[in-house]
Amino acid sequence: MKSNNHIWNFSTVGGVKRVNLESGADLSNLSNLDPKLWTALSCPVDGLEIDKKTLEIIDIDHDGKIRVPELIAAAEWVTSVLKNPDDLLKENPIFQLSSINENTELGKTLLESAQIILKNLGKEASTTLTVEETSDTEKIFAGTRFNGDGVITEDSASNSELITVIQEIISCLGSVADRGGKEGITLEIINNFIENCEKYSAWLAKKEGDIQTILPYGEHTEEAYQNFSLVKSKIDDYFIRCRLAAFDSQSTEVLNLQVARVESITANDLSNCINEIATYPLAKIEGGKALPIVSGINPAWESSIADFRKLIVGVLFQNKDSITEIEWNKIIDSFKAYAQWISEKEGSSVEVLGIERVKIILSGPYKEQLLNLIEQENDLEDEANNIILVDKLVRYHRDLFTLLKNFVTFFDFYTPGSKAIFQAGTLYIDQRSCDLCIKVSDMAKHVSMVSFSGMFLMYCDCTSRSTNEKMTIVAALTNGDIDNLVVGKNALFYDRDGLDWDATVVKIVDNPISIRQAFFSPYRKVSRFIETQINKFATAQDDKVTGDMTKGIESVPVKPDETKAKKDPPAPFDVGKFVGIFAAIGLAVGAIGTAIGSLIAGFLGLTWWKMPIAFVGLLLLISGPSMIIAYLKLRKRNLAPILDANGWAINASAVVNIQFGNTLTHLAELPKGAKINLNDPFTKKKRPILPAIFIISVIIGIALYFLWKYGYMHFPF
Repeated sequence: MKSNNHIWNFSTVGGVKRVNLESGADLSNLSNLDPKLWTALSCPVDGLEIDKKTLEIIDIDHDGKIRVPELIAAAEWVTSVLKNPDDLLKENPIFQLSSINENTELGKTLLESAQIILKNLGKEASTTLTVEETSDTEKIFAGTRFNGDGVITEDSASNSELITVIQEIISCLGSVADRGGKEGITLEIINNFIENCEKYSAWLAKKEGDIQTILPYGEHTEEAYQNFSLVKSKIDDYFIRCRLAAFDSQSTEVLNLQVARVESITANDLSNCINEIATYPLAKIEGGKALPIVSGINPAWESSIADFRKLIVGVLFQNKDSITEIEWNKIIDSFKAYAQWISEKEGSSVEVLGIERVKIILSGPYKEQLLNLIEQENDLEDEANNIILVDKLVRYHRDLFTLLKNFVTFFDFYTPGSKAIFQAGTLYIDQRSCDLCIKVSDMAKHVSMVSFSGMFLMYCDCTSRSTNEKMTIVAALTNGDIDNLVVGKNALFYDRDGLDWDATVVKIVDNPISIRQAFFSPYRKVSRFIETQINKFATAQDDKVTGDMTKGIESVPVKPDETKAKKDPPAPFDVGKFVGIFAAIGLAVGAIGTAIGSLIAGFLGLTWWKMPIAFVGLLLLISGPSMIIAYLKLRKRNLAPILDANGWAINASAVVNIQFGNTLTHLAELPKGAKINLNDPFTKKKRPILPAIFIISVIIGIALYFLWKYGYMHFPF
């Protein structure tokens, strides 16, 4: 029950005081918890390891994000219809109908609706429901005439004639699926169909009222109009050319066909040049000349003009072999009424039914019968919606507490052995497994945000081996070393369902991983530097030798008489020139030797118990700074920037300290009780005598030194 005096319990987790959600009372009182104490303020609907349908139901405004008010509303609703809200903490996928609080009006309605679902599923004796059952709306509503969704199907009709009309409506205007998965029609589709029938009928009636004007060529008017539309522009072009020729007789030759155009195609197969020929004038151009329609026609237009003569000219003008421009204009005028009528055509979507069928539908009782079915359908809307509410209840019973734990407190993330809803799976790479893997929804935002996390991150492109689906993940490496981790390295990713994906590293964000790695970091850097310099020197020498050899081979032999020519003697070696260089080298070697000698002498001059301390001090002097920097960064590693880049609004830091980080990345370990064969057949064969002699000599030398130093032994020299 909601109370303004509710007592909250808090725990310090990840460096932040987070509320403990320990009872149903905590959930029902979330509205009294200051949002500033919530770990997150919003999260995306997509990309989380929780049923997306549940998240879409919680997302009231359907904006793709779940916010604090929406979670509070969900918690208050579900706790109000349960007898014991503590049941939500069990996250049980099986919902007991006895859990519904029948003392409320909504509780009674939900219980009745749940029983209807079981009846429709053929499980009347059952007292439990699951999400799989409540979400199977096709099966729930499969045996019902009406399901309250505003869609009527063939099953909704009670006579064959009405079924036929429904089928015709679907064939003309399409359909929508009802809750049972069957195709049907809505009130909007029915009204649209009747409107189209009325418009189509009225359009045809207009023709019947003035048939002589609209159909001047009788039943062949449509065919004649198509032919007229085909030749109109070409005939207009002919008469305009004739008028220009009459205006200026000297332009006649230019207006007619240019011989050069014909010459350009004469070498080709003219049957393949019809498109080019069709661009020539329709007939020979002369001032004031009529258009011949029997002979003297452009070959590409002969067939169309023959149809023009038969369908149009033969009807308006008897026995004509040509038409004048005045007669052509009369033909144009004859089609104006038909063209206007065609342009006003409406209701074409029902034309396929034919005007006779359209008239039968309009004159029959079908519209009233269809509207009556819609009314019966809508009468069951509340009952059907209550059935949908049962699905909402069962989903909240299973998923809501899981979401709250990962939204309000990040409980699952900080609980060993559990995974948060934003953890997509496990990445296996370089003899370790990374549990902190998150799907990337916006790579551009990640680039600008993740540097603030302080974590060593690997971005991987993944491809499913079973479905070929692709996605990008970011994996946090929080333990081990990074020596073999480079862009392009392949790995294997297992999602939360256990399906494997091929993964390839495409981007690395470098940050410290552990104190141990930081300790060896200076030595690795020096080692890499020396290795690089040696490689450069060796490469340079190799290039020099290769170049000298190539130059000697490629040189052209000189002529015999030139070999007899006296060569200039080589310049004598100038010792004085190199004295300064030799002196500087000697000085440097001497200084280095003196420094090393002083260091060794000073070390040997220490008492025996100070020597280990000095050695440790030297190590700390070298590795200490990098270890301190790494420690400061490791204790501030924060998951929040990564989640923010994925669309979350994180309200409190999500620290991943050293101890917690070690639980997120697991190094390879041999199974307990495993037997190991240390005889590697490919290991270089060792000669233990020489190393043993060396070690024994060193030990004897150190022992003799200390015996002499403290007066236990005297040497004659």
